[in-house]
Amino acid sequence: MPYIKKAMRTKFDDHLNKIPFIETKGELEYCIYKLMKTFMKDKNVRYSTLHDTVYAAQHCADEFRRRNLDIREDVAREENGDVE
Repeated sequence: MPYIKKAMRTKFDDHLNKIPFIETKGELEYCIYKLMKTFMKDKNVRYSTLHDTVYAAQHCADEFRRRNLDIREDVAREENGDVE
């Protein structure tokens, strides 16, 4: 998952923190797509590498869902009651 060593994070964070405010889902998708294309730039176009690229994006989506969306759903269930 995205938990690389802290020393490795700074080389990316310095650049990622300069990205202007992302306002729409389309803008976010564009940025993710460009990152995926950047990853593939110096790789051989093979099924396994393409799959790794897609899997990385999906794995991050799963982690974001686990740490954010699922928690929000739990709060809503507590506030509004469980579905019977």
